Amino acid sequence: MSQETTLKPILLGERINSLDVVRGIALLGILLMNINGMGLPMAYEDPTVSGGDDGLNLGVWVVNNMLFEGTMRGLFTLLFGASVILLTSRLEAKGAGITTADIYYRRTLWLLLFGIINVYVFLWSGDILYPYALLGLTLFPFRNARVKTLFICAGLLLIFGTLWNIRDYHNAKEIRQAGIEMQALKDAGKTLAEKEEAKIEAWNKQKTKHTPEEIAENVEGRLQSNYFDVMMAKVEDNQFMQTWFMYRMWPWDILSFMLIGMAFFKLRIFHAEKSNKFYLLTMLAGYLVGLTVNYYETRMVVDSQFDVVTMAKANQTYDLGRLFTTLGHVGLIMLFVKSGILSFLQKSLAAVGKTTLSNYLLTAIGTSILFYGFGFSLYNQLERFELYYVVAGFWIFQLIASPIWLKYFKYGPFEWLWRSLTYQKWQELKIKK
Repeated sequence: MSQETTLKPILLGERINSLDVVRGIALLGILLMNINGMGLPMAYEDPTVSGGDDGLNLGVWVVNNMLFEGTMRGLFTLLFGASVILLTSRLEAKGAGITTADIYYRRTLWLLLFGIINVYVFLWSGDILYPYALLGLTLFPFRNARVKTLFICAGLLLIFGTLWNIRDYHNAKEIRQAGIEMQALKDAGKTLAEKEEAKIEAWNKQKTKHTPEEIAENVEGRLQSNYFDVMMAKVEDNQFMQTWFMYRMWPWDILSFMLIGMAFFKLRIFHAEKSNKFYLLTMLAGYLVGLTVNYYETRMVVDSQFDVVTMAKANQTYDLGRLFTTLGHVGLIMLFVKSGILSFLQKSLAAVGKTTLSNYLLTAIGTSILFYGFGFSLYNQLERFELYYVVAGFWIFQLIASPIWLKYFKYGPFEWLWRSLTYQKWQELKIKK
């Protein structure tokens, strides 16, 4: 028997409960943001496009933008980085040697395939598994890096992403200024050259965001009754998310947080072993900086009535606000775990955390059936605030079903498949009584 066949996935008794609780909260929290992309056309960042932008609809957007935009993904990403250290250190401690790399990369490549399936078969364009796996391929050499090195690399990535956001804002300003100037000359009766006309066209395109025709085409494609027609209607969005968006956004957004998560695991921050004072200070400092930045951004955007250039201006500090608000969440959740309060809820959250992959993929399947034309056709039928009735329904189901499932099975269904493929051996699924 080879050494690899004797190595097994982490057992239930070996799991770190605090990690599972944080993972469960992050998984549930991600739906707070994803639901907007699942149920509304082109309105994830901008409620003026669809779903309503006043009253409760605006209130929901404000709360999400202040507290949850990017931060639940941030938590999830930190934990992905932590899981790299957890997996590789456990294997190396068992003497796996070079087999550790074999298992790690096979595990990551199977995750890549799950991501592709989630996008093209389960129809969730905003899938996170694909970029996690693609960027996760770079993490293995960092497993033995010093904490300081991990923080420096993460910081450089965040700085680069911020500089790119700043550049985008200045580009948006220049397009607006040039477009307004050329339009003024045209209105004054001057004949414009082709390049000058192009500046007006660029500004009109930028400020329009999405035309009514684009929105109507988007909705029509997703409300077709044939599954394969919906699949084909989403191909362009899927390709955009896995190509240009992948390289414009995710290295600075995701890879940076993965490296920080690796450092946090080495520092044992996610083990709930630090003092209450440490977690309290983390929470207070995180929220003080993060929510201050987020309020500045939110106020600016709302006051401008979601002006496209102002949104680009607010995005300059996005990574700063997201990072610190996520740290605030880490401190708060660790205090919650250490307190032991609401133990029944903590157990349910941990169960969700243990079945994260299954819950994530089943949510994509469920929302596709709920929103698209081959199912209940609710796409673009609900106001923004009404989408959160759907979120509540998914949360209740996951918090109830996950612990019940784990009473009888060792893993979630997709976790079981992932582990079996990773270790090239069918894993025991049922718990023997």
